[in-house]
Amino acid sequence: MPVKQTINGRLVIKFTGMLVMLLALFMWLSMGWSWYYNEPGATRSLFYSGIISLAAGFLAFMLTRKHDFKNIGKKEGYLIVTSIYVSISFFGSLPFYLSGAIPNFSDAFFESTSGIATTGATVLTDIEALPNGLLFWRSMTHWLGGMGIIVLTLAILPILGVGGMQLFVAEVPGTTPSRLHPRITQTAKRLWGIYAGLTVILTLLLMAGGVTFFHSLNHAFSTVATGGFSTQNDSIAGYSPYVQYVIILFMILGATSFSLHYFALKGQFGKILHNEEFLFFLKMIGIFTLIFTVSLFVINQTGLEYTFRKSLFQIVSIITTTGFTTTDYMEWEGFLWFFLFLLMFTGGCIGSTAGGLKMIRVLVLFKNTRLEFRRLLHPMAVIPVRINGKTIPQEIIHNFLAFFLLYMILFMAGAAAMKLFGLDFASAIGASAATLGNIGPAIANVGPVNSYGEIPDAAKWILSFYMILGRLEMFTVLLLLSPSFYKK
Repeated sequence: MPVKQTINGRLVIKFTGMLVMLLALFMWLSMGWSWYYNEPGATRSLFYSGIISLAAGFLAFMLTRKHDFKNIGKKEGYLIVTSIYVSISFFGSLPFYLSGAIPNFSDAFFESTSGIATTGATVLTDIEALPNGLLFWRSMTHWLGGMGIIVLTLAILPILGVGGMQLFVAEVPGTTPSRLHPRITQTAKRLWGIYAGLTVILTLLLMAGGVTFFHSLNHAFSTVATGGFSTQNDSIAGYSPYVQYVIILFMILGATSFSLHYFALKGQFGKILHNEEFLFFLKMIGIFTLIFTVSLFVINQTGLEYTFRKSLFQIVSIITTTGFTTTDYMEWEGFLWFFLFLLMFTGGCIGSTAGGLKMIRVLVLFKNTRLEFRRLLHPMAVIPVRINGKTIPQEIIHNFLAFFLLYMILFMAGAAAMKLFGLDFASAIGASAATLGNIGPAIANVGPVNSYGEIPDAAKWILSFYMILGRLEMFTVLLLLSPSFYKK
């Protein structure tokens, strides 16, 4: 008979409390903008939200202060990461709710979860009506969730010791810390250093294109995090071609493995040029941009550069799971927006800020499927799948297949649930795919010019759960629902 294993719940509470206290500091940082723009309502909501978060986090921390972080095991790691994303989504919703900007708590929680999960789905119909302090807080949730607030904590608090590795792996699935540095603290510092550096560079480049500092910083937060929240109702459509091309480039950089960014800084460009996942990622963007550009140019007879830019922007935005828009792609021919829907199941590179299935899984599944035909012809031959010249073990392929199968089951279950809540078929499959893949805008009534505001509250809670599932790549969260997780 299985024996229950003791899970140190106090460690979970202690670390969650610490992160909620950290969240309060970022709320007060956002409050500076509301004070600068003379927004007393937003200032009060951010201040009191910070007080509530700080008090709740401090209480949780003090009640469990005697417990050592070095004792964090795998199970505690999964519990901590999931607990933190749920808790931060809850406390992160308070500024929206207390200010009255989003008076329905289900909507406020959805907006906050969409931010921290870097999804970019919104319930708002008039984004520009939101006070600047809350706009900044909204973008800040993207930035914290992009690289990961737990990874940030590991970078600034080297007190976690060995336990930090469990948290890193649970929050950043697919990234091997030892590839950057054998010490987890140094890895976290390098990742956040690159992340912050990209944010600063993008902010300066956007300002060079005539965008104000406030809007540049907000869009830099959303772009590098591949989140998609904009400060404008029309997203990126109103900006110049220069700004749109810059954002295209940084969406690609945000969806590129941060290990490759590190290699670039070290001058090891050979590892980038021969990385099959990255090259496959670029090929996908190139092939579909060509298809869309030719199709739209033939159909609409508009300018070639404009057509190319519009096509490239939407392809990159969907594949990188950012979700920015420059046009209402639902007005395109049906086969084109259906292609965009299919691209929602790809995602960026593993170890990046992007969501979705991830390119490495798609590439391995493609290669394995192609090799199955050869194995049928030569059943005795050993024909391995190779990536970057290395053989992929069968257990990894089985893991990828299981991930893909589970992803599709969850997508179909989510679509069925949305249909039961009254959404039409296209909106139901779009909402499920876009939230599970952390994309944001989908198709039909949840397309690029619509919001999720009209969806029933119960459906929003399901989609909020899907956003967290997608951000933590499913297994981290779903393991907690398995009875065997709590047994030896």
